[in-house]
Amino acid sequence: MRGAVIYGPGDVRVEQRENPAIIAPTDAIIRVSAACVCGSDLWDYRGINEVARPTPMGHEYVGVVTEIGDQVKTVAVGDFVVGSFFASDNTCEICVAGYQSRCVHAEFVGAGGAQAEYLRVPLADGTLVVTPAMPDEDVIPSLLTASDVLGTGWFGAVAAQVGPGKTVAVVGDGAVGLLAVLAAKQLGAERIIAMSRHASRQQLAREFGATDIVAERGDEGVARIKELTGGYGAHSVIEAVGTQESMMQAIRSTRPGGHVGYVGVAHGVQLPGEELVFAEVHLHGGPAPVRRFLPELIGLIWDRKIDPGKVFDLTLPLDEAAEGFAAMDQRRAIKTLLKP
Repeated sequence: MRGAVIYGPGDVRVEQRENPAIIAPTDAIIRVSAACVCGSDLWDYRGINEVARPTPMGHEYVGVVTEIGDQVKTVAVGDFVVGSFFASDNTCEICVAGYQSRCVHAEFVGAGGAQAEYLRVPLADGTLVVTPAMPDEDVIPSLLTASDVLGTGWFGAVAAQVGPGKTVAVVGDGAVGLLAVLAAKQLGAERIIAMSRHASRQQLAREFGATDIVAERGDEGVARIKELTGGYGAHSVIEAVGTQESMMQAIRSTRPGGHVGYVGVAHGVQLPGEELVFAEVHLHGGPAPVRRFLPELIGLIWDRKIDPGKVFDLTLPLDEAAEGFAAMDQRRAIKTLLKP
């Protein structure tokens, strides 16, 4: 099969790889209908994460089941499925509590490389959710977002305790940040402030439900949030970048007693203890337990109540994966969809 492999900074190649095979009786193999490039993939692409060896890429996927292990019960060959980027048994105490991304048997599905024609999914019963039927082609991009970026944005909003009557600020205008705006709208937020300085992303944020746009960053961005909230700060702030500046901007934009939901993959973030003590805000986040939200999100997409697939502003054949990475790295695209 063909699959995308990263060799080093800026070096992504699509090459022949071995087809995946059933290894454990709880595995499933899917024929990938659509995959995509994630903002977190850019940490490798930019050389911020070391790439020690050629590594298959991609952890967001939807597709049709082609083979199952002997112990798989809830997924059948021919089913169209959406799965989380973390495999989970969905039965351990941590999963039952709603944190499937930290399952005691968790495996990173992306280790197999979802930017490919086929993918092995471990712990299929606990990881994959079957759609009500074979989806229409135009729904597939939205279902693909549920595999990660929509589920991650949704978790950010839930972690930030978004709800009716709340003012929400979203730090980050990538796909996760934009879909956090959509999640905040669905969860009933009264006011949603999107922090973005890019016109196309600002427009999409407004389509998803943003009521205000703040272009300033850092201390200036914090000051603008305070100005818009009567000096208090937002009730709920979603951090969707993962840098020192974005995390501190999120904390400082939150009112005392408010909640920060952080879902950006943190790199080099250190929290100043004394400031954190006197901020008196709640912090909650981490790798999104996407599996917790998949049934609800698939339902909303299936019934066409939300259209998160709008975050894909570039669609390419799998063979052009390198251009998909470059376009996102250069901010020519919000998110690239790849069609095997």
